[in-house]
Amino acid sequence: MRITAELTDDTVLQLLGTRIKQHRLEAGMTQAELAGEAGVGKRTLERIEAGEVSGLLTLVRLLRVLKLIEGLDRLVPEIKPGPITQLKTKGKRRKRVAHPRSKTRSARKSAEPWTWGEE
Repeated sequence: MRITAELTDDTVLQLLGTRIKQHRLEAGMTQAELAGEAGVGKRTLERIEAGEVSGLLTLVRLLRVLKLIEGLDRLVPEIKPGPITQLKTKGKRRKRVAHPRSKTRSARKSAEPWTWGEE
């Protein structure tokens, strides 16, 4: 079965757990062996294979041992800017989003220069 947006979260977890179990068996590993190499508890692996919730770090560790870590690149692909954006930025990467300054602040800038108020 293919994972699609129409599936519930529980169904997606079940499918991922089943796939991890299939890859573990294909690698000829027991649950204890995989859990030990990944640095997670055997019970944690049992829960994942049963489709229960687990942490992202645990998933990363399991995928690394099963030699499936490269699959994460497809999970959250790198954003590549389009050609127009590349021309505009000339290779510069966006580091943050700047918010426009408030009118009050810009109004102060256009008014008289700042003083200590003692003058």
